[in-house]
Amino acid sequence: MKRRTLLKTAAAGLIGANLPTLTLAMSSAGRGDKEQYDYILTAEHAKARIAADGDSDILGFNGQFPAPVIRAKQGRPLRVMFINKLDEATTVHWHGIRIENSMDGVPYLTQPPVAAGANFLYEFTCPDAGTFWYHPHMNSVEQLGKGLVGALIVEEDTPQDYYDVILGLKDWRLKKDGSYLPLSIPREAFRDGTLGTVATINGQQKPTIDVPAGERLRLRFLNMDSTRVFNLSMRTDAAQIIAIDGSPIATPLPLSVHPTGAGMRLDVGFISPTEIGQEIPIFDMKGRFGVEICRLRIIPPKTKTAIKTGIPALPSNPIPVPDLKSADSLSFVFEWAGAMSPSDAKGKVDHNFWLINRRAWSDHSHQNLPAPLAELTLGKSYIFELHNATPHHHPIHLHGLIFTVLESDKKDITPFHTDTILLEKNERAKIAFVADNPGSWMFHCHVIEHMKTGLMGYITIT
Repeated sequence: MKRRTLLKTAAAGLIGANLPTLTLAMSSAGRGDKEQYDYILTAEHAKARIAADGDSDILGFNGQFPAPVIRAKQGRPLRVMFINKLDEATTVHWHGIRIENSMDGVPYLTQPPVAAGANFLYEFTCPDAGTFWYHPHMNSVEQLGKGLVGALIVEEDTPQDYYDVILGLKDWRLKKDGSYLPLSIPREAFRDGTLGTVATINGQQKPTIDVPAGERLRLRFLNMDSTRVFNLSMRTDAAQIIAIDGSPIATPLPLSVHPTGAGMRLDVGFISPTEIGQEIPIFDMKGRFGVEICRLRIIPPKTKTAIKTGIPALPSNPIPVPDLKSADSLSFVFEWAGAMSPSDAKGKVDHNFWLINRRAWSDHSHQNLPAPLAELTLGKSYIFELHNATPHHHPIHLHGLIFTVLESDKKDITPFHTDTILLEKNERAKIAFVADNPGSWMFHCHVIEHMKTGLMGYITIT
């Protein structure tokens, strides 16, 4: 007989609106106490109040939104027992983690789908500390659109003197009564993507989040939306960028306006004021004045400590340095296929709007895999020349690896590490990495409708 225990608690040093986290869950399955899980995670149907006037039927990790915050330690194994309580298959992808290929959560490419009622043990070690997230890679428009997204925080091996504030950004396609609008509209899918109607931070609309006075805050912004680019700003040079997509930058930089596309993250250091009750707005800079998305409100600290000063850099992650002189260069062109889409024998249109190197990923189920976009040699350095030959932005995400952004013809670049690059319209950029993680790795746009209508492929490393 299998025994499971699942505990939920508020994590010390973690602030956010209604953000649950999980602690140790253990199980025994006829092998004494050898079988131990750090977390038991479920996907299931649930209800949540997102819109103003009624509950919504959602898909929730552990039956809730926001999803539980999963916390791991850099360099230490993490074991998550995933149980699928949905009425369809799904998986869990650990976005931004340099992971063993069999744990990456892509159906048919890296693992069989987790069938309805089945479970799967995800077991891996996170080599990098930072802000990451988790989500399915099946029926993604619906499963992500209805709430299956959550934060994965990998804590540094050496504790950092920051107070965590998690800010999970997600829009919802809802009417005022909580019922859904169509999650995808074809005419929007071949543009920027279908935008949500209800914008939330940690599941709330324009929340006010309490933070302690005089504290060094680590604001962890996670864009877990399926479509939107957030142009994040606090309108003060006191806010400093300390990490991009989980990777620390060598010297913190003032946060002016930072475009953060779907799937991307931004860590910002900020010393909270000492005036109790003061509120600091945070903006998505759309138009001249921007749109306020939430506020920080200053409250008395639980214990009296010295007021913090300065924004120290985070320790770097162990990202291998590519040898640019010996690197092979490969070209990837992201294109728009136009309005023509093939029909099946019953006359149903199968929308394919986007291409990578003149090819669309047309099998949305993943069961019939195309040839890889590129076959790389294990241990060798590569430069990818990226060209967004479309009038729309694309956050291009590479699984299983962290790459270095080298240059762009649209902006000045100080090289930085990331797993997702936001390509502007008609932008050309170069990225580089060491192909040190063997396996087949997805390479796709993280605007979910773009991915599902062709803008997806994979590379192999052998």
